[in-house]
Amino acid sequence: MQQPFKVRFWGVRGSAPTPGTNTIRYGGQTSCVEMRCGDQVLIFDAGTGIFPMGEQQDLKKMQLFLSHTHIDHILGFPFFSPAYQKGMELDIWAGHLKADGYNLYDTLSRVMSPPIFPLTLDFLKADIRYHDFNAGETLTHLTEHGIEIQTLPLNHPDRATAYRVNYAGHSACYVTDVEHIRDGLNQALIAFIRDADVFIYDSTFDDASFDRFVGWGHSTWQEGVRLAEAANVKSLVLFHHDPNMGDNGLDERLEKLRSLRPNHTDYVAREGLSLVLNP
Repeated sequence: MQQPFKVRFWGVRGSAPTPGTNTIRYGGQTSCVEMRCGDQVLIFDAGTGIFPMGEQQDLKKMQLFLSHTHIDHILGFPFFSPAYQKGMELDIWAGHLKADGYNLYDTLSRVMSPPIFPLTLDFLKADIRYHDFNAGETLTHLTEHGIEIQTLPLNHPDRATAYRVNYAGHSACYVTDVEHIRDGLNQALIAFIRDADVFIYDSTFDDASFDRFVGWGHSTWQEGVRLAEAANVKSLVLFHHDPNMGDNGLDERLEKLRSLRPNHTDYVAREGLSLVLNP
């Protein structure tokens, strides 16, 4: 029997958490996406969404992949309860630090240290292994479980990494915190996401206002559409929402998205959204 390949969204915002009455339907937690490939649990980013994710899990082993270590993508890590549990095995991966002479352990140590945070990494009781790699490498440590993870460097201040998970004949791509090029489409990214079942994309801005945000390291939802069309993506999921955009604005964005791709099942990411790639 084919093992399930599921994707669940725990945090979908960019830049800052946005609790309040305007973000009830889509949620206000920052980036965290869970992928389950059979019995393997893969987590992408440790924004504030990783806190509720960790509170609802009863697991002994997880893999955490960071797109990068800007604060909105790791803000939830000090509150991730599985990291404090003895007997938990946790592997953490980052592909953006090594090229600039940094490493993952030291970077997280800077966040979890007084006077910024009262506890250090030494307080974590889980068996945690920290892995640095160069974005562009293929991660093969889960091949015995039938999982291949491809990576790609992204255009973002201090670098970022995209991930493509291939499992059971299906694929999901996590591509956030990337500024698109202005002169044509990114051919390397198109090749990376080609024929993917799910393409999760940084859709912080809108084409109409993008000129004001050049250099910020983010993209637009319309660029996500252009990439998805060029790469024959089955489902596009708009992600990393602008913290200033409320539920009504995201509803309008979803309506526009579906009008542009009427023959596809696309989404604006919301907390609790769950997709099954191989039903």
